[in-house]
Amino acid sequence: MIQTPEPASGIEPREDAEFRIEVREWLAENLNGQFRGLRGLGGPGREHEAFEERLEWDRALAAAGLTCLGWPKEWGGRDATLRQQVIFHEEYAKADAPSRVSHLGEELLGPTVIAFGTEAQKKRFLPGIRNVTELWCQGYSEPGAGSDLAAVTTSAHLDGDEWVINGQKIWTSLAHLSDWCFVVARTEKGSTRHHGLSYLLVPMKQPGVEVRPIIQLTGTAEFNEVFFDNARTAADLVVGQPGDGWKVAMGTLTFERGISTVGQQIRYARELADLEAVARSNGAIENPVIADRLDKAWVGLRVLRAHVLRTLESGHDGASVDARTAAGQASVTKLLWANWHRGLGELAMDVLGAPGLIADGPGDDLNAWQRMFLFTRADTIYGGSNEVQRNIISERVLGLPREARP
Repeated sequence: MIQTPEPASGIEPREDAEFRIEVREWLAENLNGQFRGLRGLGGPGREHEAFEERLEWDRALAAAGLTCLGWPKEWGGRDATLRQQVIFHEEYAKADAPSRVSHLGEELLGPTVIAFGTEAQKKRFLPGIRNVTELWCQGYSEPGAGSDLAAVTTSAHLDGDEWVINGQKIWTSLAHLSDWCFVVARTEKGSTRHHGLSYLLVPMKQPGVEVRPIIQLTGTAEFNEVFFDNARTAADLVVGQPGDGWKVAMGTLTFERGISTVGQQIRYARELADLEAVARSNGAIENPVIADRLDKAWVGLRVLRAHVLRTLESGHDGASVDARTAAGQASVTKLLWANWHRGLGELAMDVLGAPGLIADGPGDDLNAWQRMFLFTRADTIYGGSNEVQRNIISERVLGLPREARP
């Protein structure tokens, strides 16, 4: 029987053990009452599930001091160590708590503002992220650029005391529910590639911003197209200096070093155990090919876990990790989890066999396995496609020749 992995921490220092107990007890007490029905809801492909209720849940976490754990105390965080952040994600996943709605603000934009922003920007935006009163989306990808951030064409120019933004972003997660977007735009006319970019903070609820949902294979729409038609934001809402957008954007990407994937892989292990149970109940496990693939999936999950823990340990206790190494680590992590999860969706269809072709969920909708199979086709695309991740590893980390580009 495939088991959910045990916590990574082993024998823990007293303060870590106390923190684990605090998180575990709070989750056990609060995943009841009004929040009882939220267990297991949300996540990629399921962000439409009980969104408003999950938003209230996030705010309850904030009131308990369980958001923005790694932030400095002066900005509402707890100065939690990487180990303690891992503990939180472990316990959160083990409790089957609902997927968070504030990930982009808390894990990406907040640390970016802390590292590169002005004092005024910190005072203006960090409290709203910490208390989950303002939600953020990420304006990176474009139809003609895909995952190649240096190829963006969305432009912005100063008009008095405001930036005027024109262009289009795509695959913008939860843009239809967000209050703000951090946008990489070209602010120096005639610039190319990573030169002349700026990192702007843009309000979503204004004339000149249009959000169009992208309907996915699952019938849901958490990704969006975002059109900027003379949209505006204040001149002082550029993070870093104008023209430093590439540096700031790369800084954003290095802040997500895989801590949340510790919880993610516990959820994956639960999915794998459930799939094994299906294979045993319908006899599919008697097929030696299916049995072998289930075993290999378990091994792949352990490899993912080992890589993530090794990556986190490389930056533990103040050890510095240069931007190139961090980018390589993040790319390897993305390749591992995305391909593993897509493979699990394919394995699920083979375990189900012919009945997997019939939509037998509530109201003749997709069942959970069908939804997983269809949505995980996107896992290897969003957040940086497999091809782009491999280019980052080969060119920026290993120093191999650049891929030929037109």
